[in-house]
Amino acid sequence: MAVASALAPCYENRMERSILFAVVMMSFGMLLIPLGDSAGKLMSQHDVSPMFVTWTRYLIGLLILLPFSFNKNALRLLLNWRIWLRGLIQVVTILSILTALKTEPIANAYGAFFLGPMVSYVLSVWLLREQGNLGRIILLAIGLGGVFLVVKPGFGMTPGLAFAALAGLCYGMFLTASRWVAPLGRPVHVLLSQLVVGTILMTPFGLSNIPVLSLDITGLVLWSAIASMCGNLLLVLAYARAGASVLAPFVYMQLIGATAYGWMFFGDWPDTIAGLGLVVIFLSGFATLFLRKRPMPQLL
Repeated sequence: MAVASALAPCYENRMERSILFAVVMMSFGMLLIPLGDSAGKLMSQHDVSPMFVTWTRYLIGLLILLPFSFNKNALRLLLNWRIWLRGLIQVVTILSILTALKTEPIANAYGAFFLGPMVSYVLSVWLLREQGNLGRIILLAIGLGGVFLVVKPGFGMTPGLAFAALAGLCYGMFLTASRWVAPLGRPVHVLLSQLVVGTILMTPFGLSNIPVLSLDITGLVLWSAIASMCGNLLLVLAYARAGASVLAPFVYMQLIGATAYGWMFFGDWPDTIAGLGLVVIFLSGFATLFLRKRPMPQLL
């Protein structure tokens, strides 16, 4: 007992360091994802098709990850129809957000895109029979109000924001599907399978929309693909070190990245109403950290 008591603080310190490292990886990964989309938006200014951008993002990510993670277990995942359904949903998500970014400031597009976590929560309770938490539902409702401030449905909503909202809807389905397929294999194999599925589905459309590959376009293609792949890989590695309840709020770091990159690369800054909506979404997302410390009534 004395030895166990002496070792307990060391174990707790290691766990705390592991969780801290996971939070750092998660935050950095979430900043990389809108960085990749910034490259996609820059390519749209050169009339590069979102279909080509989506295809190269999958293809290059696959070529980078394949040598390090391919084995028979990864190949076996491709025989499961759920993997293909999840992959198709992600393809639609990426195509929709890249289409939105052709006309919308990146911060506004990401504000509408963050309809996703709310859709995911509802679907997880409904389809996966997860317990509903009253505090989380209240925060999600507040966050949804923030999304409405950004999207402005019925007054000022643009086709670009409609595509961003569609991307958010699909992203919510993708997050729920990710929980659905999680027991099928290791996270890195699931990531590899989604790259394979996306590459296969998008190859005909990517090949038919190849632009003139200047040095600038080639650089942007590599920037988009590598930033997105590294962001998703860091997310997988972070979830291997800490649970979803710890890391989920840090998904909202994407809003900070999107706002910063919009100003840095495009000179875009959200208007007052959209800016207020982004703040509401961000604060309601991070407020879920406090739900871990204070139990709330369960609804189911």
